[in-house]
Amino acid sequence: MLKFRASNPVRLVVLYIGRVLVRAGLLEPERARRTTDLAWPRIITGIARMSKNAVDIAMIGVALGPIAIAGVGFASPYWGFAFAIGGGIAAGTIALVSQRHGAERFGEINRAVRSSVAVVIALTLPVVAVCWLFATPLVSLLGDDPAAIAFGADYLKVVSLGIPFAALNLIGSRVFIGVDDARTPMVLRTAGAVANAALNAVLIFGLDLGVVGAALGTVISSAAVTGAFTVGLVRGRLPGLRTLPIQINPWGDYLGSDVRHVVSIGTPVIGRELVFTVAEFPMLVIVALFGSDVVAAYVIARRVWGLMNTPGWGFGLAASSLVGQELGSGHEETAEAYGREIVRFAVAVYLVSAGLVFVFVDEIVAAFVGDPTSSVVPVAVSLVSAACVAIVLRGVSGAAAGPLDASGDTNWTFYSQLLGLFGVAIPIAYVGATTSLGLYGLYLAFLAETTIPAVLNYYRFSSEKWKQVSRRYRSDAPA
Repeated sequence: MLKFRASNPVRLVVLYIGRVLVRAGLLEPERARRTTDLAWPRIITGIARMSKNAVDIAMIGVALGPIAIAGVGFASPYWGFAFAIGGGIAAGTIALVSQRHGAERFGEINRAVRSSVAVVIALTLPVVAVCWLFATPLVSLLGDDPAAIAFGADYLKVVSLGIPFAALNLIGSRVFIGVDDARTPMVLRTAGAVANAALNAVLIFGLDLGVVGAALGTVISSAAVTGAFTVGLVRGRLPGLRTLPIQINPWGDYLGSDVRHVVSIGTPVIGRELVFTVAEFPMLVIVALFGSDVVAAYVIARRVWGLMNTPGWGFGLAASSLVGQELGSGHEETAEAYGREIVRFAVAVYLVSAGLVFVFVDEIVAAFVGDPTSSVVPVAVSLVSAACVAIVLRGVSGAAAGPLDASGDTNWTFYSQLLGLFGVAIPIAYVGATTSLGLYGLYLAFLAETTIPAVLNYYRFSSEKWKQVSRRYRSDAPA
């Protein structure tokens, strides 16, 4: 039985839900405990990051007004390349690290980490160069207000310097999680988010650097977190935190055979992450056809969606790590059991978070809209309510993607997300904007965004083809 030995409220909630599922016979106690230990720190990291982003925008708005917010908004999708590239290669990292950790081939983890670092640097440096040299033309693609373009270009030029650091931080995080340590990444990345907010306050208000100050704060805090990850991995521990079973030798080969594995696993995940970024553009154009009130309501709904989605960050990575370790040790049936139980666990947590938002939807929307009589309020309430239903299926798609990522079977999750957004969600939203279907098109778009990947990812997981794929990356596995 799971025991309550935590004062952290997020962990307590996850533990309680896990205990209920154990009593219902839906989870095995030890698997529930290990999943909880890996999931809750990542959930907190997600909450910290989402909160930091909100504080940054609020500071810029107070200092410079809505035009500056618009400019930073135009630049933000390009910053998203850091997380698309870093997150994709990090999927290859955690697959290789967790499998080799499970097989106790600790020496081979060194090579996987160095290969991941080399690939990330090679991919992100050209992005930095393009953003630095062509900041104004890039921002101009998304807006036509000269003042907003100027703010966005100033922000993008500076913040692009942090893209390699942000991507490397994802690599460092996945190495720790792959060897069963989710707390160290939580501490480092949460501290980085707090430091980022503090630096921004000083740079924006104290030194009057405006959007450049916000960008500098992001670059400096990201670089500091990268330095901390590097020290921890090279030394095998950080003061006051857990000692790792590995130490990374930074002087070995960076271009070995694992580069091919990291790229083959990570490329579809990069595509999957880019799907979200690229989809923002046509979706916002379509939503604008409904009018400015619906645009505002949609933005509120997406903010709430992001907060409700933070459990998926934890359960997806927990599945990748634990399933990968079992595959690495040759226990394919146990790996499958972990995958199925983590999907159940994730859905239960999503049901709780979505249920709370659904009950308090009026109060939550009011926190975003100052005027309770605004015509934005009823539209936002209806969109957030639809998001509460759709987000539960995100628990299925995200948790089912974890075992597929761990096995290296990442093509399937890319295509499922691509089909869900571009094949169904965006067309349905357009039909709603141009026919009598109206707002129901947006409600259905929310559902399509999660239902299609949920069905396809879980189907692939149930087919067991992912186990066969994993054998390509396990030297001791049968063909």
